[in-house]
Formats: sequence, C-alpha cells, structure tokens
Amino acid sequence: MYKYNMIQIPPNIAIAAKKLLGRAPDPSSAAADYLESIVNEQAADGWEFWRVDTIGVRTSPGCIASIFGAKEIDAMYYVVSFRKST
Repeated sequence: MYKYNMIQIPPNIAIAAKKLLGRAPDPSSAAADYLESIVNEQAADGWEFWRVDTIGVRTSPGCIASIFGAKEIDAMYYVVSFRKST
C-alpha cells in the first residue's frame, strides 16, 4: 500500500539569459534540471518519484460573466507524483 504526494509544476520554466557562475545556463537541460531538483528534494524526505501527469482543468464563467459573453477557459497543468510505502 502506498501514500501519495503530488506537486504542481509550472508549464514553462523561466531561465535567466545572463551568465550564472561564469557560464550561461543551458536551455536544453533547464526542464530536466528543474525536475531533478524537485525529485531530489522529495527523495530527501523519503518520497519515491512515480510519474509526471498532465491534467486539464475547465473553468466555467459565473452567471454575470456568461451574460456578457465570457466563455469556458481550458488550462493544462502538470503534476509530479511521488509515493512511499505505508
């Protein structure tokens, strides 16, 4: 049996274009570096990386907003899942 921990991550990662510690950051590895830092942080607390999921969320406008023509908004979110034995 497992206990789960989910962490929402941003769909895009911003990196600084200026030099960092004498070298420019490598944009091709930015996502992997970011995910690695999250996984290592959770592993230090005993969580095992399990997977990354994409979750779609649809937000409906309220009554007044829909009267004025507001439409539903779809957004995609990314969640990193961890687990540990209970």
